[in-house]
Amino acid sequence: MPGARKRVAESGPQTVTISFAGYNRVWAAWIGDRLERRGHAVVYQRWDPQEGTPLADSLRALTLAPGPVLIILSTWYFQLGPRTQAEWHTALTEVVAPEPGRFAAVSVTTDALPPATAVFAAADLTTVGEQEAERRVLARLGMPTDPTPATAGARKGPRFPNDPSDVWGGVPRRNTRFTGREGLLNDAYHALKSAEESARVVTLHGMSGVGKTQLAAEYVYRFGAEYDVVWWVAADKRAVCRQRLAQLAPELGLSTGVDYGERLRATRIALRKGEPYGRWLIVFDGADDPEEIWDLVPEGPGDVLITARNPDWAQHNSLLLEVPAYDRDESVSFVLRRAPRLTAREADRLAEALEDLPLLLDQTAGWLNDSDMTVDEYIALLEQEGIDEDVVRVSRDFPTPFRTSWSILLNRLRETVPEAVTLLRLCAFFAPGAIPVRLVRDLPVDELPESLRGLVGNSVSWAAAINKLRQYAVVRAAGVGDREIHETMPEGLGAVPGDTLYMHRLVHQIIRQDMPREEHEELNEVVRRALATADPGQPTDSRMWPEYAEIVPHLKWADVLQTTSPAMHTLVLNCLQYMYYSGEYTPGITLSTRAMDAWKAQLGDTHPRIWDLTHNYANLLRAVGDYAHCEAIERTAVDYLRENHGASDLTHLRAAGSLAADLRGLGRYDEALTISYWVLDAYLDLLGEQDARTLNAQNNAAVSLRLLGRYQDALDLDMKTLIARRRLLKPRHRWSLFSEIHVSTDQRLLGRYNEAESLQAQSVRVHRFVLGSDNPQTLNAEHSLALALYRIGRRREAAELFTGVLERSERVLGEGHPDTLRFAAAQSCFAREHGDIDQAREISERVVDGYTLLLGTAHPFAVGTRSNQALIMRAVGERDQAHELAEQALTGMRAAVGDDHPWTLGCALNASEMRSLRGETESAARLNADTASRATEALGRTHPLTLSARVAAAADLRTLGDRQAADKTEAEALEDLSSTLGPQHPHTMAARSRTRPYWDFEPQII
Repeated sequence: MPGARKRVAESGPQTVTISFAGYNRVWAAWIGDRLERRGHAVVYQRWDPQEGTPLADSLRALTLAPGPVLIILSTWYFQLGPRTQAEWHTALTEVVAPEPGRFAAVSVTTDALPPATAVFAAADLTTVGEQEAERRVLARLGMPTDPTPATAGARKGPRFPNDPSDVWGGVPRRNTRFTGREGLLNDAYHALKSAEESARVVTLHGMSGVGKTQLAAEYVYRFGAEYDVVWWVAADKRAVCRQRLAQLAPELGLSTGVDYGERLRATRIALRKGEPYGRWLIVFDGADDPEEIWDLVPEGPGDVLITARNPDWAQHNSLLLEVPAYDRDESVSFVLRRAPRLTAREADRLAEALEDLPLLLDQTAGWLNDSDMTVDEYIALLEQEGIDEDVVRVSRDFPTPFRTSWSILLNRLRETVPEAVTLLRLCAFFAPGAIPVRLVRDLPVDELPESLRGLVGNSVSWAAAINKLRQYAVVRAAGVGDREIHETMPEGLGAVPGDTLYMHRLVHQIIRQDMPREEHEELNEVVRRALATADPGQPTDSRMWPEYAEIVPHLKWADVLQTTSPAMHTLVLNCLQYMYYSGEYTPGITLSTRAMDAWKAQLGDTHPRIWDLTHNYANLLRAVGDYAHCEAIERTAVDYLRENHGASDLTHLRAAGSLAADLRGLGRYDEALTISYWVLDAYLDLLGEQDARTLNAQNNAAVSLRLLGRYQDALDLDMKTLIARRRLLKPRHRWSLFSEIHVSTDQRLLGRYNEAESLQAQSVRVHRFVLGSDNPQTLNAEHSLALALYRIGRRREAAELFTGVLERSERVLGEGHPDTLRFAAAQSCFAREHGDIDQAREISERVVDGYTLLLGTAHPFAVGTRSNQALIMRAVGERDQAHELAEQALTGMRAAVGDDHPWTLGCALNASEMRSLRGETESAARLNADTASRATEALGRTHPLTLSARVAAAADLRTLGDRQAADKTEAEALEDLSSTLGPQHPHTMAARSRTRPYWDFEPQII
């Protein structure tokens, strides 16, 4: 800065106004912090001149602030508006030039700025370190540049924009040839910074090859200084994505065990809370299937950037930014950087032939740079293939020139390393993306076709083939246990692990389409055998789930459904079981549907494998609440198997047990119980008490009993099942854990809240460790614990669990899933009493609508949740609507489950309150007296529901004027409440204060 220039600041503390474009907020924050450390006050002014306002007026408005104005200059500062250079020249001449003592500036860009900005005599901060940058800022403002006082220096402030983030992982090496895309980078930045905290997700989407990953990486390097945490996640496979997120836990300094499920949970909680870091950026790269990983996208104060082909991310609370092909100028610049030996004319011709697609330009230009073929010769080869018109025509999935250019490259590969082509074709029978080719290498070499023995059995040939493919940018490679993509690789064959290859989807498609038919069948069979060999054979064991998660995506591409091989059938059935137990319901239903069509065509409608498939298919359908479809399928199976195999056939018994589950889902509990007991008796006769299938039938009979309100009978049977399962299957088996949920539920429904909490608290800890926090069974375990905590009065702990379970269920299972509706029903009841009544009402309406849509208006769950809604209407003062809903619920529940079912008695308790509020005292008293009598008979004198009815009866007697009888009834009820629940229990205290009791309907596991 010229020494003769007038200094901006005077001596002593100053108020400095910093004017900056939002794009440069990080610089403003850092400069402001440096000034505040020295005792100066800072006013931040985001520069965003409005259209229609003269630019000179916008600049002049800055002078209204006291003290000097420091402007942070960048190209973005001058793009806002937008304004022409002529306008800027005029405005700067009018406003800044006459008052050089009011304005100062620093430059944070290496791009050319409008010539008129010379009036600022800006200090350049782009190529210096933090100390020098601070000195230049102070000098430009005319302030002393002495070192910062020690006390101020100890203060933690914003990071210098050019310094790295505290946590940085997996980000690809910066592409020094990155070209253009300025508008997209700025759009992504402003989209994230202007979004609300719960919606700070941007997806860069477009066809394969447009450079989405490169764009995301450049975003990280451009704006990484604004984040304390930057974490890159390869998101093409769910299991890999979960593992990568889990790896962030130790980087954040979180104290967790070695289980990656526990680490994943800790990571997501930390990100959501913004502790220990609130400024984080997570990049999900290659997330082409939103349904696979949308529930893994973190929430919280940070930002999420996604790259994907699929625009369906718009349905998952993400803003879409489409990434198009390059502009021609960008294409030419990029090609010249990628292939320095080419001329600008050649680069232009190549860009035109490849339709400016960045991936094609990168791969083809890189190959041309290393070969002696000219661009004209290359284009001539394209023309010789007879595709002149195709050069400018875009097909449905990708441009035809892409396929053609790869055909040329493949021909070159055949001439140099033919084994590489064989390896590529083998990969084409795995799913695109991450390809675990090590599964093929695990097969015995003597079982492989001759064409593969020399490749798979020879490490040197294997490494040479992979290295050649990487040189042509056909694949990327990673080693076992390292799911991150290696962007670079050391020289030498020994450096290539070759256990997992990453192949672009379009390359995958080209290889598959161009394969000779005879080789197609041979290689396909090899991959099928590799997948079958990799099957752990234990789909119910959660420790094996990562292996199944790796296998499942490849089933489709290996055409495992188009074979009659028993090994392939077993593989598919095991994968379906894994998908059911791990909660991957929708993909499992898709696979089941395709398998059913294929197997029936191959085997006929009544082959034994069809009944195995039917069982798994029905389980998945039932898991998402499609009970009517399930019943139709299972009814057909039961009728056929009974007629053709006999009533005692094990396959028939399995189908009959499943049919009972369908009937439970449909609310036909008596029918379900009859079948459940018949199936249980049959298993006892055939297999004895200690067979796992007998115990499953025993478990199912207890579920039917519980749904019928026979809680003590259900507890007796569930306890018997739990003890036997622990003995037979071990305590940590998922079925043993499921029995713990059932026992705890029975205890709670009987009013034995402390016992329920004690059992379920321990069970939740084991569930999280064994199955992971997001597994549907774990969610059910936590929900059961939340209800127990709520019933014993530990409401703060219950509130946290209720909220967490519902949030995760909505992400993992969806809002309309039966489990989510159950969790939401409880959340609504809790919010009504201890939270936000508006939230309770919104959730309740959603639950009622959800059950009505899923199960129909007459189903007990739809009816019961309307009773809950009546209590909300009462709380907000809408008494007439509350009375109408309560009466509808009572009538509906009587029709659904009978007069003496606890659910009916609970609806009656609520209806009697609504009658009392309307002045229908005698009617309310009669209804409640009947309720108390029936509850005593069905549940016992001291059951919580019976006690509530007795307390309400005392209130009715007092209203009717019979004070003596009211006092006697109340005293007896209070004594029983104190001895049963304790004198300080919320229910006891509420009764003592003469608060009329109510009843919350609780949908049950079916």
